[in-house]
Amino acid sequence: MQKRYPLFALACVLLLACQQQSTTSPTNLPYPETATVDTVDTYFGHEVADPYRWLEDDQSAETADWVKAQNGVTQDYLTQLPFREKIAERLEALENYEKVSAPYKEGDYWYYSQNSGLQNQSIMYRKKDLEGEGTLFFDPNTLSEDGTVSLGGRSFSKDGKYFAYALSYSGSDWREIRVMNTETMEVLPDKINWAKFTGISWLDDGFFYQSFPEPKEGGELSGQNQYGKIYYHRLGQDQSADELIFENPENPEERFGAGVSEDGRFLIVSAAEKTYGNMLYAKDLSQPGADFVQLIDNKARSHQIVASKGNTIYIRTDLDAPNGRLVKTTLDKPTPEHWQDVIPQTEQVLQVSQAGEYLMASYLMDAKTAVKQYDFAGEMVREVELPGIGTARGFGAKAEDKDLFYTFSSFTVPNAIYRYDLASGESTLFRQAKTAFNPDDFITEQVFYKSKDGTRVPMFIVYKKGFEKIGQSPAWMYAYGGFNISLTPSFRASRIAWLEQGGVFAQPNLRGGGEYGKAWHKAGTQMQKQNVFDDFIAAGEYLIKEGYTSQEYLALEGGSNGGLLIGATINQRPDLARVAFPRVGVMDMLRYQYFTIGRAWSYDYGTSEDSEEMFQYLKGYSPLHNIDPEATYPSTMVMTADHDDRVVPAHSFKYGATLQAKAGHGPNPLLLRIESKAGHGAGTPTSKRIAQTADQYAFAWHEMGLQPRYDEGAPLSQPVMD
Repeated sequence: MQKRYPLFALACVLLLACQQQSTTSPTNLPYPETATVDTVDTYFGHEVADPYRWLEDDQSAETADWVKAQNGVTQDYLTQLPFREKIAERLEALENYEKVSAPYKEGDYWYYSQNSGLQNQSIMYRKKDLEGEGTLFFDPNTLSEDGTVSLGGRSFSKDGKYFAYALSYSGSDWREIRVMNTETMEVLPDKINWAKFTGISWLDDGFFYQSFPEPKEGGELSGQNQYGKIYYHRLGQDQSADELIFENPENPEERFGAGVSEDGRFLIVSAAEKTYGNMLYAKDLSQPGADFVQLIDNKARSHQIVASKGNTIYIRTDLDAPNGRLVKTTLDKPTPEHWQDVIPQTEQVLQVSQAGEYLMASYLMDAKTAVKQYDFAGEMVREVELPGIGTARGFGAKAEDKDLFYTFSSFTVPNAIYRYDLASGESTLFRQAKTAFNPDDFITEQVFYKSKDGTRVPMFIVYKKGFEKIGQSPAWMYAYGGFNISLTPSFRASRIAWLEQGGVFAQPNLRGGGEYGKAWHKAGTQMQKQNVFDDFIAAGEYLIKEGYTSQEYLALEGGSNGGLLIGATINQRPDLARVAFPRVGVMDMLRYQYFTIGRAWSYDYGTSEDSEEMFQYLKGYSPLHNIDPEATYPSTMVMTADHDDRVVPAHSFKYGATLQAKAGHGPNPLLLRIESKAGHGAGTPTSKRIAQTADQYAFAWHEMGLQPRYDEGAPLSQPVMD
């Protein structure tokens, strides 16, 4: 007879699960034998071996064979988990709800994206009347059988007659730009290759875009992206005839973005060398032959054009304002000494957009959204009343618009679309998603905990009603901590599958992010990067101390810079958690700058070339270089994808091989899961996302000694205890 728990929290909501003997033993897993080479690099006189350098060649037959062997071991392990398919079924049921974007007007039509539930890619529809039935406009699912071709950007001409769209193949950052006539639905011969990190901005019968030189054969997914240029493409001409608009051959690392102001008067170019900070240039298109005027030459700060009215340009900047302010200037006196504040800095981080004849200021209040409406003189009109505590987006609209559509979501409520009247300030629910669960069954709280140095750090914690802090609940902790990126409440249907089984989801807002402005970001960069790891470790310790979970039931996940976070954390504190998922992580901190866009990350990280001190600091936490052969690592699944040209898979390949070689003797599995025909995450088909999450949950619950239980005669939404 299986053990029964008298506590209501366990019997009714806690786990689904029971302790049981593992059906799969990790002892002596047949990890692929990974060959080594004698490569040694020298940094400031210090030699560093790189025995798996050969895995950086993502096009070689040897690497392909190694990937196949690693996936074979991982899939053999996962297929033995008896509840893996049940999890996938529940994830599919949760994901199978209609998802619709906010509508936006282009020409004579309202456009929106819609996914009926399980379609791999969302489909674009349009209608002339907001209340009418939509008709199909563009379906990316027809471009590939497996859904691995996705829309990576879109833009309509001013009159709505032409639709330019950027296609991503297998998740790559490279874009192929095509054009459709929206009246005839004909795809035009125009085709732009090797566009990357680009917008599409129309002017007259053409558009501006950024592209890079065609990469060398074999280096499409790993070669450095240098010498970006802005071009103007006129419809009907070959790409080779496109007009070069902007470049900087003296600095091959600079990347550019170009945009035309809504009134068509200004062409704005943003020039950035790193992931933070940029310069701004403007050209007055109303003056034939006008040159670009530099608005700001301080690339150590961030600046974005918000709007223009007449000859006045409005700029959101953090120059002399770490939390951001809105200023205005003109081309005849463009430099910062002539700037005038419109919306001054406050204690909260500011973002601004134009909507009709107003400015909409979105603030982060402890990582939650608050919105205020201003006129162009900087006078506050009103505070926008939001539906609750969560994340609101979409407060931009065209100059002639009288209202806008914004979305609101939280951890347990999917996007609800609201129509906002700019004159009255009234929000009206326009559309609410219907899901296969009841959002009212869950609770979200925000706590504040102390990091190692005493810094106060916020964290969101989500769980099911009736939850009790007895330290036996599986907890999933996700974080990022870098690049000025703020983690706010967001909805993912897959999380419900974890929560409804009695699990806890926790999201700490670590230093390095943008939740509290420039100072918070800077406190997690370069020689202060350890603060990020300390914040994350302290979050896990808080969850354990307060009884949300225990070490045996804690899972850690992070992607990209968050993958680095997980790798560094389990090196420094292998005893913190039971399971770890470093996804598409930056794992080799000594060589990251040599691939694709990696050198741009040096603002956050510094590089091993900068100084001996920086080299030593990076080497001191680099996940690849600090694996402890004496430690017992958590059960770990390293995750990456073969078309990731943002953080190349070599990071995860080398890290995974080293982890298996040095720590593979331990009692816990150390696996690699390498997705095919996928990239850094954007555009991943629904089917692949469900499969990935099913594997993660199955792996986590199994390694925790837990088994999800579903009543065979009841809907999968009804977890039961034996």
